[in-house]
Amino acid sequence: MQKILVARPIFPDVIDRLKQHFDVDWNNADVLGADELARRLADKDGALTAGDPVGASTLAAAPRLRVVANMAVGYNNFDMAAFNRANVLGTNTPDVLNESTADFGWALMMAAARRIEESGHWLRAGHWQKWSYDSFLGGDVYGSTLGVIGMGRIGQALARRARGFNMQVIYHNRSRVAEQIEAELNAQYVSKEELLRRADHVVLVLPYTKDSHHTIGAAELALMKPTATLTNIARGGIVDDAALVEALRAKRIAAAGLDVYEGEPKLNPDLLTVPNVVLTPHIASATEATRRAMANLAADNLIAALGEGPRAERPPSPINPEVLGKGRT
Repeated sequence: MQKILVARPIFPDVIDRLKQHFDVDWNNADVLGADELARRLADKDGALTAGDPVGASTLAAAPRLRVVANMAVGYNNFDMAAFNRANVLGTNTPDVLNESTADFGWALMMAAARRIEESGHWLRAGHWQKWSYDSFLGGDVYGSTLGVIGMGRIGQALARRARGFNMQVIYHNRSRVAEQIEAELNAQYVSKEELLRRADHVVLVLPYTKDSHHTIGAAELALMKPTATLTNIARGGIVDDAALVEALRAKRIAAAGLDVYEGEPKLNPDLLTVPNVVLTPHIASATEATRRAMANLAADNLIAALGEGPRAERPPSPINPEVLGKGRT
C-alpha cells in the first residue's frame, strides 16, 4: 500500500477516507519543523500539506514522493521550480473557497470602514458613558468606490457583492479580464496608481510571488485617500506591514483590515499598537463547509494522482500538470 503523510490536523473523517486508499502517517499535533517534515516524507509517495514549506532539499530527501496536495489556493509555500525539476506534482484547492473568502473580505472591509473593532475595544474598556454625534465616525461603504487588486475568482466574487451596495468597481490585474466579465461586474480596468488614488476601499486578492512582494508599500499608501481603507485577504508579504503601521499611525489612510501577515503566525508587534486596524488570524476561508471542501479536494487530488491501473485519474486541480505521466528524476 502506498504511503502518504498528512502534515497537519484535519477532519478525522477525511483521514478515514484516505485510509481506504493509503497507509496514512497523520501529524495530528503541532506544525512540523523543516527537519521533521523531511524525515517523515522520506518514505512517502504523497503528502497533504496546509502551507508547510516544501522546497528542493525536502524533495531530495523524499525520493518516492510523487505528489504534494496543498489544502489552500495559494501555493507560495511550494518551490515550483524544484517540483518541476524533480517531476513532482503539486496540487491546490481552488474555487471551493471563493464565496466564503469573499464574504469574509467584505466583512473585514466593513469592520475597518465602520471602526467596529476599535469601538468594541473602547466599549469593553468601560469608556462608553453617553451618545455623541462624533463618536467613532467612519466611512460609508454603500455608494463608494471599491478598488480590487487581483481580479481572479475571489476578486470577481467581491465585485458581485459590490453591486448590492451600489458601488463603483475599479480593478487592477496582471492582465485585463474579458470584456464580458467586466460588463457583468460593471468593473473598470485601471492602473494600480489610479486605483489607489480613486478607491475608497482597496481590497487585495492577488497571489503572492516575488513580483507581488510589497505590492503595497510606503509609496503606494501615500497615493491613497486619507479616508480610504485597505483590506488584505491575499497573502502576507503583499503588504509592507511596517509601512502600513506608519501610515495608520499617521492617519495617512483611515483604517485597515488584515487577515494575513508577513512571517505569520508571527506578526509585526507594532500592528498591535495602532487602534485603526482590524486583525484576524488567517481565517477568511474558515467555515466548516468550506474547510471540509478544501480537505476533500486535497484528498481527491492525492487519490487521483497516486491511483494505479483503472484507479489512475487526472487530479482535479494540478498546479503543474506538465509533469503528469513523468517519473521522478
